[in-house]
Amino acid sequence: MTDATARIRRPRPPAWDWSFDVDGALALDRDPWDEPAGRPRLHLLTDPRLNRPRQSATVPPMSPQPARGRRHHPRSRHLERERRLRRLAVLSAVIVVAAVVVLLTAFGGSAAPAQQTAPASASRLIPAGPPTLEAIAKIGALHLQLPVSQARVTAVGFQGGTEGALALDPIGTQANQGLLRRLARKLIGDSTSGPRWYQLPGGGLGPSTSALDVGAPSGTDVFAPVDGSVVAIEPLVLDGARLGSTIEIQPTGSASLVVDVSHVRVDPALYVGSPVSAGGTRLGSIVDFSHAERQALSQYTNDAGDHVVVEVHPSASLSVG
Repeated sequence: MTDATARIRRPRPPAWDWSFDVDGALALDRDPWDEPAGRPRLHLLTDPRLNRPRQSATVPPMSPQPARGRRHHPRSRHLERERRLRRLAVLSAVIVVAAVVVLLTAFGGSAAPAQQTAPASASRLIPAGPPTLEAIAKIGALHLQLPVSQARVTAVGFQGGTEGALALDPIGTQANQGLLRRLARKLIGDSTSGPRWYQLPGGGLGPSTSALDVGAPSGTDVFAPVDGSVVAIEPLVLDGARLGSTIEIQPTGSASLVVDVSHVRVDPALYVGSPVSAGGTRLGSIVDFSHAERQALSQYTNDAGDHVVVEVHPSASLSVG
């Protein structure tokens, strides 16, 4: 065995210049350098430079963008103008409708009167007797009196009469006249008094007011509308069926005229030559026409519209039979 003790080498000195006596002592020295005394922590916390709001270190804050004005395209302006015009048209229509409603409310009535819906009074089934004298139409100096009792009247209307019938002048107020005429009457003033009457559509060949229809339930007593004498009693035939008679009266003081009263079942006591007095002489009773035709007066009554018809003809057309 070879002794290797003699080959032990001493460690080489370090590559850096370091002295244990000097450099090692510096590690234990509390104040090896002269440095300024540190600031108190409280001072650091209250230092305004440290409490400034944080800002981005890389991107500067963006300034607010200036408000940009609305750019109006020509087509946009055109569409906006059309919308304004449509709104104006709708508003104008609403104002017109509201004005019409206010006027109708203020002046009353309507272009087409509402039909009566209340049931007929029980008193209509009781004979009411003769009417009180009340003129409802005229032609020249001749006045036609109401031929049925006021308590039994359902409505009064005028329409075209039979061929040769003369136009009558209604007395009273037309209930279904146009809006403009009603407004003019209210604004100008109208002293017209008398019953309310309706202008009925259709009728015969005569003028639009040549037939006077006085509505009343069938069976109602009919009285003479003028003073005079009976000159003829003729049957009234419709579609081959007899529906009452037509009574022709020569008015006192009007020899050129003759008054026809039809839709009447003649009183047996009446005969040709009988003298009659307006509102006092019974001619007969109203015939039920509800099964024979649709009567125009029914749109203003609460029944089938049965009525008595009064017309005036020239006496030259008088046919005595």
